[in-house]
Amino acid sequence: MNQRQLEAFRATMRSGSITAAAKLMHISQPSVSRLISDLERSVGFALFVRAGRGLVTTVEARRFYQGVEGMFIGVDKLEALADTIRSTSSGTISVGVIPSLSTIEMPSAVAQIYRAYDDVRIMVYVRNTPAIIDAVQMQQLDIGIVGRQPPYDGVETLYQTTLPYVCLVPEGHALDGGDGAIDLEDISAKEQFITFGETVPDGMLEMEPALADKLRQRSRLSAANMPVAAALVRETGALAVVDFISAGMACGMGGVVSRPIVQRLKYHIAIVTRGQDSLSMEARALTDVLIDRFERLEKSH
Repeated sequence: MNQRQLEAFRATMRSGSITAAAKLMHISQPSVSRLISDLERSVGFALFVRAGRGLVTTVEARRFYQGVEGMFIGVDKLEALADTIRSTSSGTISVGVIPSLSTIEMPSAVAQIYRAYDDVRIMVYVRNTPAIIDAVQMQQLDIGIVGRQPPYDGVETLYQTTLPYVCLVPEGHALDGGDGAIDLEDISAKEQFITFGETVPDGMLEMEPALADKLRQRSRLSAANMPVAAALVRETGALAVVDFISAGMACGMGGVVSRPIVQRLKYHIAIVTRGQDSLSMEARALTDVLIDRFERLEKSH
C-alpha cells in the first residue's frame, strides 16, 4: 500500500462516496476507484461493497479506518508544525562581508532574499576578514563572507573558491591596451604600486616573498582595502594588484583598465558560519544565492 491509496480510502470514508472523494482529492472518479481497488488487493480484504447505487463500508474497512485516521492525524500535526515553523522563522539575518564584495555581489544577493521573504530583516556589516571570523565565532553574525586563504579556525566553511588577481592600470598609461599578461617582475623596478596597510599580503596573494618586497619598496601609497586602492589608481596613476571583483567595479566607474598578470595569484573567497544547524531557512537561502553568484564568477574565468 502507499500514501495515495490511503488518502483515497480516507477521502471515501469521510465523504461517503467515490464521486465526493474524487472532488476532495481533485482527481477523476476512475482514479479514486483504481486506488481503492489497489489498496484492497494490498490489504487482502474488501473495503466497500455496493448497495444499490451507493457504497457500504465493510466491518474490516471500519476497523482499518481507525488506524488510517490515526496515522493522518499525526501527518496533520506535522503539517501544522511545518506551517508554524514557516510562519515564525522569519527574523533577522546578520551578515559580515569584506569590502570587495559589499557593493555588487552582496546587494544583488540580498535583493533576492528581500523580495522572496516579506518578514525577514537583513543586517549587512562591512568588515575585514579577521573581524568577520571573530564575530561569527561570538555569534554576532549568522554568516560571514571572507577573503583570506583558509583555514578559518573556529567556524564552519559552507563554501570556498578562488578568483584571479589582476593588475589595475590607469587609462592612458603605457600598460593600457597592451597585449597579453603583465609580468609583475618586469615592471616592479619602474612602476609605483599601491599596497594594503603598508604591506603586500603575501599569504593572501600567494606571492613570492622577493616580489612582494619589491612592490613594497615601490609603494608610496597604502589603502585599507581593495576598492580604495582601485580608486587611488584612478586618481594617482600608481598601479595596484587587486582581486578580479574589485577590478570589475573600478573599471565600471571608468578611468582604469584591468590587465591579467603572469603570476598565478589567487583571491580566496569563503562563506562561513558558526554551524549549519544554527542557520534559519532564510539564511540558508541567502547562502545558496551567494554560492550561485560565486560559481558563475568562477566559470566566467
